[in-house]
Amino acid sequence: MDNNDILVRLRYAMEIKNKEMAEIFKLGGVDVTVPEVIKILTKSEEDDAESDNQIKCNNSMFDSFLNGFIIFKRGKQEPRPGQLDTPESSIKKSANVNNLLLKKVKIALALTTEDILDIFELAGITVSKGELGALLRKEGHKNYKECGDKYARNFLKGLAVKYRG
Repeated sequence: MDNNDILVRLRYAMEIKNKEMAEIFKLGGVDVTVPEVIKILTKSEEDDAESDNQIKCNNSMFDSFLNGFIIFKRGKQEPRPGQLDTPESSIKKSANVNNLLLKKVKIALALTTEDILDIFELAGITVSKGELGALLRKEGHKNYKECGDKYARNFLKGLAVKYRG
C-alpha cells in the first residue's frame, strides 16, 4: 500500500471532507489546496504516479498529514520549556509508514491498546497484546516488529467499521 492509498482509506474511515483534508495538511505544515487534495486522493489509471491527475504523497508529506491529524483531533499542544516548537520528522528514509500510521492514529483518536485490539477484531483478525506492542515500538528497539500492509489494511478497515457503522 502506498501513502496515497492509506490516505484514501483513512479519509473514508473517518469521514473526512476534502476541505478538512486540506486543513489537516496545513496543520501539519504542508500547504495543500482542495484541488490538490483531490489529486492526492485520485487513484491513477496506470502506474505513472506523476501524471497530471494525481499527486504522489511522499513519506514526509504523509508524516505531516498524520501530525496535522493529531492536532485536528486533539488540538495544538503547547511546547514545554526547553522543547522545540516543531517536532522532528519521525520518518526516516527506510521507516515503515504503516507503523507510523498505527502510532499516530492511536494518539489522534486517544485509543487504548484494548481499543486497537477491538478495531482489529472488527476487521476479522486477532492480534495479541504482545504483537501489538511490538508494532507500536520505536524502530531499533529489540522487540520492534515491522507492520505489514495486511495489518495496516485491516486496521483501516476496522476503523471504517467502528466509525462509519
